[in-house]
Amino acid sequence: MTAIRRAPSRGWWAGLREDLWVVVPAWVTARILVVAAYVAARVVADRFALAPPALADGLLAWDGTWYRDIAAVGYGGLDREALRFFPGFPLAGRLVGGSLGSQGAALVLIANLASIVLGVLVLQLMRAEGRSRAAAGRAVWLMMLFPPAFVLVWGYAEALMLVGALLAFLGLRTRRPWVAAAGGLLAALCRPLGILLAIPAVVEVARTWRAGRGQDRAGGLAAIAGPLVGTALYAGWVWVRDGDPLLPFTVQEDLRGRAVNPITRMWDGLVDLVGPERFGQGLHLPFAALFVVLLVLAFRRWPVSYGLYAAAVLALALGAENLNSLERYGLNAFPLVLTLALYTADERAERPVLALCAAGFVSLATLAWLAAYVP
Repeated sequence: MTAIRRAPSRGWWAGLREDLWVVVPAWVTARILVVAAYVAARVVADRFALAPPALADGLLAWDGTWYRDIAAVGYGGLDREALRFFPGFPLAGRLVGGSLGSQGAALVLIANLASIVLGVLVLQLMRAEGRSRAAAGRAVWLMMLFPPAFVLVWGYAEALMLVGALLAFLGLRTRRPWVAAAGGLLAALCRPLGILLAIPAVVEVARTWRAGRGQDRAGGLAAIAGPLVGTALYAGWVWVRDGDPLLPFTVQEDLRGRAVNPITRMWDGLVDLVGPERFGQGLHLPFAALFVVLLVLAFRRWPVSYGLYAAAVLALALGAENLNSLERYGLNAFPLVLTLALYTADERAERPVLALCAAGFVSLATLAWLAAYVP
């Protein structure tokens, strides 16, 4: 696909207001579903006399407690495991929390505001790629209601990381490399996956390198460097503090298990479905299969940079011995969600898919609060 042109200006405020009319209903619906999931988890917990800590933590459950504690006391006051959480999101929570008087409330606020920005960026990217208005709106709904997207409501870094990733792609595809550089830097400071944005940056910059002038090439190099610099800044800080720049990644491996062949792991997932892990690791296989199918379709319907980014994220997710949080990785591979939006244009497919996503959304959030699922 050739480089796309920038969408014609509609006036900044008029365009934003029009986009918000599309984004806000989906955003509100997702939060209503989160409330429903919390009520369901409460009912189940009371019925069976359960007291999962995640339920007491509310919107700061699971990783949210780590982000809150990092924002409150920094890495120095916590176990080394805290290093696996990149600093962008908790730093933002620390800064905003000073005004709110609560780092936890600040993190939830930032995540939810970032989700609105994410929806607007989805619309802009779909529009810039020449997709229909209906497809763009459907992509927003799917991004908000995709089953693991309940973490966009929780105090998780996903919303802010995805804002950076969408900015990076929007900048790359509309030839605004400095926007891409800023987006890549933001994403890389929020999540380890952010460094993978260097892959689509290399692809897009290489495609226009010969035709570009000196300023264009400098911007292109900045777009490639953005995610690399973001990762290097954190790794360098850890190196100075702890003497090992790879600690944020090796700590991840301690929790997710050794690296394995993704294809072999898929086969092992089939075995898990009929073995003792059928209600554990085996439950991730349907999502893994869906992601692989969507990845193949993404290469057919999007420029190769989209497919390569999604493939890199998916390879990392499936290349872990422990498939916990696989679904969340699929959300980070956002071209998969955009691809699903293109293949549900028929009303007979759109409504059932949205309903199925909403049901999965509530189910995963409920199970996460009951400590039966690791988000």
